[in-house]
This record gives sequence, C-alpha cells and structure tokens, in this order.
Amino acid sequence: MLLNDYQLQSRNTARYPDAGNNLIYPTLGLTGEAGEVADKVKKLIRDRGGVVDERFTEDVALELGDVLWYVAQLATELGLSLEQVASANLRKLKSRSQRGTLKGEGDHR
Repeated sequence: MLLNDYQLQSRNTARYPDAGNNLIYPTLGLTGEAGEVADKVKKLIRDRGGVVDERFTEDVALELGDVLWYVAQLATELGLSLEQVASANLRKLKSRSQRGTLKGEGDHR
C-alpha cells in the first residue's frame, strides 16, 4: 500500500471534534499511542527479560498502526501528504549522513 493511499483511506475513519481544523486531537492521540508502544517495550524488559516473541511483535504492530493513523491525521490537518513527510525525512537523513551529523542534537544539524 502506498502511504498516500493509506492516508486517504484512514481519513474516512477520522471521527473526532472539528476534524479538518483540529491539530490538538491527533497530536494528543499520537503521543498517547507512542506511549503505549513504549509501555509494551518497558513491560517486555521488566516482565519477560526482553525476549521478543510472535505475540509481542503482533501487539506492537497493532500499536504502531495506531501511531501511523494519528500521524496520517495530523499530516492531513496540516495539508501534508505522508509521502511528502516521508520523502523530506529521507532527504534530511541522507544530508546528515553525507555531512557526518547523524549523531548529535537539534533538528537543523
């Protein structure tokens, strides 16, 4: 599936207040879902010695899908396509790699 196809199809399920003019809802949803991914990894370390199995992978895949949904909605709210976001990210990483600045801090390095 292409990223923009996912974005368009996922938008059909956007049922939140003032969808189309609401940055706050998808931003908060994104942070919540990212937190759920982190919590699953935390519990994997705490409860299962860091052993990744098929069920863990499936559970994290579901949460990553939720993260992707919120990323898509936030991008839509901003008038961005997921393909634009992904392409810009790859350009940024390639530039950092070429300049030897993949490590370090700051968005504009």
